[in-house]
Amino acid sequence: MPKITFNFEETHKESLTVDIEVGEMILDVALDNDVHLHHNCGAVCACSTCHIFIEQGADSLSEITDKEEDFVDRARNPKYNSRLACQCVLEEDENIMVTIPDQSVIIGH
Repeated sequence: MPKITFNFEETHKESLTVDIEVGEMILDVALDNDVHLHHNCGAVCACSTCHIFIEQGADSLSEITDKEEDFVDRARNPKYNSRLACQCVLEEDENIMVTIPDQSVIIGH
């Protein structure tokens, strides 16, 4: 079974590695494993609060859409590897690694 590793910009938080199944969304896996990740729009690609950085395994995720790209551009400090966790679905049996931006500066859930 593939694994996902969550790293955190917040230095007091330790990395967490858990199972992820093909077809699962990163946001769901994060929430199921008590990883705090804002998601103000309810996972419908209408905000940028679930912004994450894909450090490894980007090719095994669903392709970024134009709509997602528009919202990523509105995220705080976007980078070339930015995605929205509510739009990232694992499509291949491969491990992935993500970094969760500092959630303390985001207003929301």
